[in-house]
Amino acid sequence: MSLITLTINNKQVQVEKGATILQAAKLLEIEIPTLCHLKLHDGFENKPGSCRVCVVEVEGRRNLAPACTTPVTEGMVVKTNSIKAIKARRNVVELILSDHPQNCLLCEKSTNCELQALAADMGIHEIKYKGEMSTYAKDTSSPSIVRDLDKCILCRRCETVCSEIQTVSALSAVSRGFDTIVSPAFGTAMVETNCTFCGQCVAVCPTGALAEVNNTTKVWDALNTEGKLVIVQTAPAVRAALGEEFGLEYGKPVTGKMVAALRSLGFDKVFDTDFAADLTIMEEATELMGRITNGGKLPMLTSCCPGWINFIEHEFSDLLDSPSSCKSPQQMFGAVAKTYFAEKMNMDPKDIILVSVMPCLAKKYEAARPEMNSDVDIVISTRELAKMIKEAGINFEKLQDEDFDSLLGESTGAAVIFGVTGGVMEAALRTAYEWITGETLDNVDFEVVRGLDGIKEASIKIKDLEVKAAIVSGLGNARKLLNKIREGKADYQIIEIMACPGGCIDGGGQPYIHGKYEILKDRMNALYEEDKNKTLRKSHENPAIIKLYEEFLGKPNSEKAHKLLHTKYTNKEC
Repeated sequence: MSLITLTINNKQVQVEKGATILQAAKLLEIEIPTLCHLKLHDGFENKPGSCRVCVVEVEGRRNLAPACTTPVTEGMVVKTNSIKAIKARRNVVELILSDHPQNCLLCEKSTNCELQALAADMGIHEIKYKGEMSTYAKDTSSPSIVRDLDKCILCRRCETVCSEIQTVSALSAVSRGFDTIVSPAFGTAMVETNCTFCGQCVAVCPTGALAEVNNTTKVWDALNTEGKLVIVQTAPAVRAALGEEFGLEYGKPVTGKMVAALRSLGFDKVFDTDFAADLTIMEEATELMGRITNGGKLPMLTSCCPGWINFIEHEFSDLLDSPSSCKSPQQMFGAVAKTYFAEKMNMDPKDIILVSVMPCLAKKYEAARPEMNSDVDIVISTRELAKMIKEAGINFEKLQDEDFDSLLGESTGAAVIFGVTGGVMEAALRTAYEWITGETLDNVDFEVVRGLDGIKEASIKIKDLEVKAAIVSGLGNARKLLNKIREGKADYQIIEIMACPGGCIDGGGQPYIHGKYEILKDRMNALYEEDKNKTLRKSHENPAIIKLYEEFLGKPNSEKAHKLLHTKYTNKEC
């Protein structure tokens, strides 16, 4: 290993050859402001050097150097806080603001905008430069994501995460000079592209150029509609991150407070998507066992993630017979709520409004798919729920824990871990083991499928059956594995795939982490801790699920279950 010694602000530091000034400064805990640079998943860094906010003074050089792209050299002397560098940065930010809308109070990213925060840190309180401003029409074509190019600062973070990590390449730089924009090719509307609506571009955008479609007004209207029963379901990953929006420590599970907050908002019934996750395991495990014993298509791919389903429909339509036909837990819940629950309440399904709180922006798109029969009426993100709680003046931290309502609120530990990569696989293995062996599984923790690695492999011995499994998160990793399946090089029975790196805990609707991906470990641990503390930890032991089959569905994969809980996929390749 070759080390380079340099001096930054009169402090010596050694770094590996090839490191940048920005990386060296971080070792000394010297903060250099950035806008375009961001640490991304899997070792990727977005560092186009386009914004020039991170410029520093290097001894012996006439011009200032961008710290994020300038490699260190032996004996280099750097000043990050010289008057020349500070003035240049301020000038750059003022120029960016001169071509940026001045409607911060109305922006979706207000208080989470990195440009807003940087301007405040630099003490910029007026627009110094006046001139032509870019003006573009908003792209509101999709149910998930809004693109507002007037707010784009050309940091290219969205392009990097979409192309390099997710390998979707729905966004790229178009045109040159003042007319440069980041856009789908030919200015195509997002809904007409191969965008999966995973929302990872929204998660890394430093401004309001990319944001989720805001559905909070629809929810407020629903809560104030006479004659409607408004119910809500909450996905497992939401409880592991919602507290961050109220200053609680990372990884603090807030299930009880979340339930109390939802009741305070006025929901008539507060239910848990975990109930439907247990239901998903019943259907999915049955389907898998059927494929294995009857010579069905293997490997079977999980189908819980709508971003991943969009991906295979666009990119691998020749493999559309591989995913499980099971709907996602969100949609299974919707189907059961508008049938079984409606019957129990002696209500017309049209008088029930179902709201989903999801960590995922693709869930908004999924609910709008025509084959889903509008079972889920409105989808909001974790961030949107936090906004509603704040808007209502609810002191979240002071709330006393409350329990979910019965009937569709009971769940097991197997369900809550659906929110992290490997969780669906582990939940399925817990049930499959007992169904195949007829024996009680005492140690339900399948450590081999856990962790945040993008691709994991496991071989699990269940009596005489060896289950070969793979767990994938991030669409770029999914592409690698799907190519192996195409080539006949993937020897697995089941593969779990989630669109977002790390799974739903890193969904596009979760609280912003601004590149601090270590937070995902805290969220992951929160879900495993909740699983550990559950009395029941296997999906097939959920008494409410057992009752659902006895009273309504018959048995897993029955004709009625298949009609309500299963779906089909569409070839979207051009």
